[in-house]
Amino acid sequence: MKKIIFLLIFAVGIVVSCNRKKTNKIPETRTSGITKILVDESFARILDDQVMVFKSEYHDASVTTIAGNEYKILPKFLNGEVKMIILSRRLKPSEESYYNQMKVPIFTDRFAIDGIALITNADNLDTNITVNEVNDIMRGNSKGNKKLVFDNASSSTVRYFMDSAKVVQLPKAGVYTLQTNNDVIKYVAENKGYIGVVGVNWLLESNKDILSYLPRIKTMGVKNISGKKGSDSYYKPTQNALINGVYPFLRNVYLINAEGRDGLGTGFANWLNSPRGQLIVLKSGLGPHKMISRDFNIKNTN
Repeated sequence: MKKIIFLLIFAVGIVVSCNRKKTNKIPETRTSGITKILVDESFARILDDQVMVFKSEYHDASVTTIAGNEYKILPKFLNGEVKMIILSRRLKPSEESYYNQMKVPIFTDRFAIDGIALITNADNLDTNITVNEVNDIMRGNSKGNKKLVFDNASSSTVRYFMDSAKVVQLPKAGVYTLQTNNDVIKYVAENKGYIGVVGVNWLLESNKDILSYLPRIKTMGVKNISGKKGSDSYYKPTQNALINGVYPFLRNVYLINAEGRDGLGTGFANWLNSPRGQLIVLKSGLGPHKMISRDFNIKNTN
């Protein structure tokens, strides 16, 4: 009899314990729960800032980022392993097949405008270049000695310039790839005659690994193809040039959400385009998706 009573008490204890665990579980809402986001490494720094502030406002939100080059992270999204991703382009129709089969909607929201900066050694006198010249280098048709240096062969930056020049492979000469944006900055600072290709935010962030190299490089001005916006002069990738669209090498930054539920992923996507999220984009030096208006309360002191 005592054994039966003991077993009943033990069973009741398990039920109560399970109920407590269920009670302690964080609910999935727009401001709480767990989500993962794949991030093109070109935008890892600005997204880290966004996540940090978002989590400081919503303590029950757990947002984990997984950074890598586009070639590496995109398959994890396309097969449904991770259902949110930050890219510099929209998905192609063929890339939506998994989610179409699962009947899961895909939501794509732009939250920033990035610029791709061309940098050269500070001792070089030639600080301007045209889009046509860049395209000729990418096609292997350059008549000069200018050479481009990218972060790595699988990056979204390389893909962007290949698309711009309408080529399917890199030329055998004139274009070189390293490993990271930091490597590009260091290489250009130490070698004349090369043009580095890096995201604007990498030059604006307080990155201790490259601080000593920044005085040894300078940003080039770029003139667009005749008839297009930005073809009237040479423009550098300043924030105003990004916002006004006159700098030629622009790309949108998108958050693509295929979680299929109204949860934390949706909440974070909305927050990126909120006044707070857009202010972080503005402070980063990139162009915000939308400019935040400022209201002033004017008091009559008479």
